[in-house]
Amino acid sequence: MSYQEVLGRQAVAISTSESPDMPALGLSDEHLRDAMAEIARHLLALGARLVYGGDLRQHGFSELLFELVARHRRDAGNGDETTGVTNYLAWPVHILQSASALESAVADLDGSAELVCLDLDGTRLSMAERHRLASRQPTEDEWANGLTGMRRTMLAETNARVVLGGRVDRYKGTMPGIGEEALISLRDGQPLFLMGGFGGCARDIAETIGLVAPWAAPRPAWAGRTAFGSFTAASLNNGLTGEENAILARTPHVDQAVTLILRGLVRVAGAASNP
Repeated sequence: MSYQEVLGRQAVAISTSESPDMPALGLSDEHLRDAMAEIARHLLALGARLVYGGDLRQHGFSELLFELVARHRRDAGNGDETTGVTNYLAWPVHILQSASALESAVADLDGSAELVCLDLDGTRLSMAERHRLASRQPTEDEWANGLTGMRRTMLAETNARVVLGGRVDRYKGTMPGIGEEALISLRDGQPLFLMGGFGGCARDIAETIGLVAPWAAPRPAWAGRTAFGSFTAASLNNGLTGEENAILARTPHVDQAVTLILRGLVRVAGAASNP
């Protein structure tokens, strides 16, 4: 089974944010952006649809994905009009914006990506429904409920998840975002790929489930981390062996990580088609 045959039917969620460990690892935010871009580029080239739950900040990861899809369309030159990225906006994220600003963002995408506003429980809101809502500051409870609702919707509409980096402080919601997204995937049995070479939340999760050795220095505790103690490498359900998952959890080399992620996706698809 070729990569194109597998990934042409897959929606892959990507979870990333800045990692506090990157300076100590000799890495910068630019390295993280390059890593995400390379992973996304390979998945798009092989026909996968990418799913991201982000905001619309300038120079943010959402903008990077939109640029990659537009470039992929231009380079392909085959008239492909499929939507390469779906960007979910959680309730507390989009309620900060005016409806006209959201409509303008949709128009700028020119069909290359889909921008989806969600209600507090994660159900889709049409733009007409969003127009009837006034922009305002969300409450802390709305941040927690809205982000969790979005993450559950992403789980239901994707086939696998890739996580890398991730801050473990200054987060909204009940726990660090990458932590909650990974935990939801693990509890549901969704294939999960932990790329820990950039440190952060992804690396902490890999350590907790036994894929990498603990840091030499003490680590700050973060809400929800102990929940990962009930999982092992086998819980990742991603088609990779324990050794391959350990490599993915350590490597800062994106080409190596991409090879492992693609290998796992193909194996999972093969197992599903030959039960």
